Amino acid sequence: MNRRNLIWATAVLFSLGIPAAAQVGANNGLLNPNLASEEELSAVDGLDGDAVAAIVDGRPFLQAADLHAVVSAHVAEDQYDAVYGAIWVPIDLNEATSEEIGLIPGVGRRMTHEFEEYRPYTALAQFHREIGKYVDDDEVARLAQYVYVRIDLNTASGEDILSIPGVGRRMRHEFEEYRPYEAMSQFRREIGKYVDDDEVERLARYVEIR
Repeated sequence: MNRRNLIWATAVLFSLGIPAAAQVGANNGLLNPNLASEEELSAVDGLDGDAVAAIVDGRPFLQAADLHAVVSAHVAEDQYDAVYGAIWVPIDLNEATSEEIGLIPGVGRRMTHEFEEYRPYTALAQFHREIGKYVDDDEVARLAQYVYVRIDLNTASGEDILSIPGVGRRMRHEFEEYRPYEAMSQFRREIGKYVDDDEVERLARYVEIR
């Protein structure tokens, strides 16, 4: 891409309010059940003490379906939208099942089809662009909270890495420290020096080697 086209593309992304780098949807108050405190979970409408305890005991949830298996054991179906309007495990746009997409509040069969229609996603900006054909910017931003596109461990920017839920500046440094990665086993080994196996697997779901 030449300099003029790069400037134009950046300007378009900015004007549309689309993050040019971050590959996980910007959070607008949606709790991540892998990171939320018991107090935060207890404040969610529809979650009683038993549900909160089951969520905490079930961590980490690596798929939305795993969370739903716990939630559905404690919450009536007519409360799913209220619960998932407050907590959610972000889903991989390229791998999520139709059932997982359909659990997102306000997403029916037609919109589930649109989510799947544009696979493979290479960037979150692509999701904004394609889904923005059907809903307004505010709704695209709401939906983007629920999804992510995996980042390339060897080329991701610092902003990309920091968009992963729960990753701060120290962990961003560790992600970058061990480049180039040749295999996911290397990522697991190196990052496993700093966090336990469960946390390594939680982080691994957001990354890949291209």
